Amino acid sequence: MNNNIIEEIVTKIYQARETKTPIEFIRNEYTLDESTAYAVQDELMKRIQEVHNEEIVGYKISMTSKETQAIANTHEPAYGTLLTSNIVESGNNISLSNLFAPLVEPELVFILTEDLSPTATEEEILNKSKIAAGLEIPDSRYIDWFPNFSLADLLSDDTATGLVVVSEGVTPPSLDELANIKMELFHNGEKISEGVSSAVLDNPVSAVLWLVKKLASHNKILKKGMMISSGTFISPLPVQVGKYEVSYSSIGKLEVTFS
Repeated sequence: MNNNIIEEIVTKIYQARETKTPIEFIRNEYTLDESTAYAVQDELMKRIQEVHNEEIVGYKISMTSKETQAIANTHEPAYGTLLTSNIVESGNNISLSNLFAPLVEPELVFILTEDLSPTATEEEILNKSKIAAGLEIPDSRYIDWFPNFSLADLLSDDTATGLVVVSEGVTPPSLDELANIKMELFHNGEKISEGVSSAVLDNPVSAVLWLVKKLASHNKILKKGMMISSGTFISPLPVQVGKYEVSYSSIGKLEVTFS
């Protein structure tokens, strides 16, 4: 696919972001393979960085369950790029007027204390990370996006990256312990969901390992200070007005309010 088409798609998605006006799925007009869709994502990120003076601060991993992979007819996860404005600290208030159709996904966030090598092992990842309580808020620029997207739609729109709420990082538990982190999610004080970290490719560090390899195939590496939102413990839930709290055994908790 030529660069003019990529630029055309980028412009459509970028304008949707800027005007807060969702668009039809791009698959209705364009046929993209995976590599082209990632190229669209890259160019979209460049556009946002240039206009809004943002930086790449990490990545998010999507579709870490067989169920979500089936939606997009793929056999592996996907990644999105996190920019400065995508990160929200625990305790903040988020205005829903700035979002499209956001969801809630409890996720652990890896915060890198050193660069990861392109051939990093699970041990290297844990040795070079702190882990924080996280809450991803996926949000897409498409009309009626979930669960109706295709892989090309998702990748082009930065895998529906909205916001990632992050707490302070702690020293990671052992690899075995990391596979059995228990999560509880509350809305306005009422428990609405629970899950366990083994739902994320059996262990969230396995998701990060996948990301390392996938980025290496795109000539990218994970650098010191970057954050990685590693995959949801549960099926996503629509965001409601009010206060969310999420706790993770041996990791910590966070809170965020939507108004």
